[in-house]
Amino acid sequence: MRSTRRSAPASDPLSTSPSHEAASPTGARPVARPKVVLGVTGGIAAYKACELLRRLTESGHDVTVVPTESALEFVGAPTWAALSGKPVASDVWTNVHQVPHVRLGQTADLVVVAPATADTMARAAHGLADDLLTNTLLTARCPVVLAPAMHTEMWEHPATQANVAMLRERGVLVIEPAEGRLTGKDTGKGRLPEPAEIFEVCTQVLARAAAGVGAARDLAGRHVLVSAGGTREYLDPVRFLGNRSSGLQGYALARAAVARGAEVTLVAANTTLPDPAGVKVVRVETTAELRDAVVSASAAADSVVMAAAPADFRPTGVSEAKIKKSTDGSAPTIELVQNPDVLREISADRSRAGQVVVGFAAETGDETGSVLDLARAKLARKGCDLLVVNDVSGGAVFGSPDNEAVILGADGSTTQVPRGSKSALAHAIWDEVARRLQD
Repeated sequence: MRSTRRSAPASDPLSTSPSHEAASPTGARPVARPKVVLGVTGGIAAYKACELLRRLTESGHDVTVVPTESALEFVGAPTWAALSGKPVASDVWTNVHQVPHVRLGQTADLVVVAPATADTMARAAHGLADDLLTNTLLTARCPVVLAPAMHTEMWEHPATQANVAMLRERGVLVIEPAEGRLTGKDTGKGRLPEPAEIFEVCTQVLARAAAGVGAARDLAGRHVLVSAGGTREYLDPVRFLGNRSSGLQGYALARAAVARGAEVTLVAANTTLPDPAGVKVVRVETTAELRDAVVSASAAADSVVMAAAPADFRPTGVSEAKIKKSTDGSAPTIELVQNPDVLREISADRSRAGQVVVGFAAETGDETGSVLDLARAKLARKGCDLLVVNDVSGGAVFGSPDNEAVILGADGSTTQVPRGSKSALAHAIWDEVARRLQD
C-alpha cells in the first residue's frame, strides 16, 4: 500500500548553491563536484541509506536525496535534508517550474537507489513514472546503480528476477543482495549490502564514468571467480603454518568486477574484511578447502583470478592435542608434504572454453634470477594466461592499501602498473582479462 502523505515543501531541490562546487584554495574557478541522486525506497533498510549519504557527502559529492512516499514512513524528510544540506521532495509538483522530474536525471553523474524494493525495480523495468524517483530513473543518462533489499521469497520470485534481468540488459548495475538477518526472525538472501561497500561500488562507477569508460561495463553478463587471503595448515588445535596475505588485493578485485557488471564469487581464506557488495563469499581455511571451492566454482566462471596465497606445504599429520615443550629444550620435528598446485590444476583443466586464468607471483629474486626472470618461468610452469608479479622484498605489498605490479601475458605481453591503490591495480588486471574475453 502506498502512502498519500506529501513530503515537506522544498524551497528548490535543483538550485545551484556554493555547496555544489568545491572551493579552490588558489582562488581559481571552483571545480564542480560529482552530482549524485540518492534514491531511497520504502523498505526497513531505508535507515542504512543515511550512512551511505554521509559517506557520499563527506567525500565531496553533491547529493540530492529523492525518497519515495513510502520511504518517508521509515525516515522523514528532515533527516534527509539535514544530512544532505538540501531540501527534499518526493513528488513532481514541488518547484514544478524547475521541472525536477526531468532536470535531476539530466544533470546527474550517478543515480543510486538504496534500498531498491521489488516494487520500485518493477516500475523501473517497465518504464512507469508516478513519482519523482521513477521519473528521474527514466531521464537519467548517467550510470544507474540499484541496491536491492527485500525478503528472500520476493528476491527469488520469477517476476523480480525477470525485472532484474531486464534492467541489467539495459545497462543498469543491479547489485546482488547480501545474505543475513532480514526483518523479524527471517534470515536469507535479500539483505542490503553494507553502506560502506555500496559506497565503494558507487565511487568506482563514478571514476570509470569520469575516465570515459563508465558505459563499457565490459564484464556484464560474465561470471568471475576470485580467491583472496592466505591459507592455514594446522599443526595442532592452536598452531598453524600460514603467510602474511591480508586479502586486500583479492577483495579489491571482487569490488572492481562488481562495478564492471560481473557476477562475482569470492573464495576467501582467513580474512577479516567485510563482504564486498554484490559478491558471493565462500570462506575457507586450508589449501585443500580452497582447492575444492575453486575447482567447484570455476565450472561456471568465465575468468578465474587466483589472488590468494595458498600454503605450499602442510604437515603430514595434525596433532589432536597441543604440542608441548620438551623438558630437555629440544624442538619437535615436523614433516611436511607439498600441497596441490591449484593454479596449475585449473590452468591445465579449463572448465569452459575461452576461460581466462590469472595467477599471482610474490617474488623476491635470488641467486638464480631476478623477480621477472623467476616470474616468467612461473608463468610457463603454471600454464595460466596472465601472471601478476609483485616484488615483495622486505615485506612490501602485504597489508598495504597500495600496490604496484607487472602483468605478464602468456602471449608475451608485459604491462607495467605503477604504484597506486589496489583498486587501480584490480582494474588494470580486469582490463587485460576483458580484452582476452572479447578476443
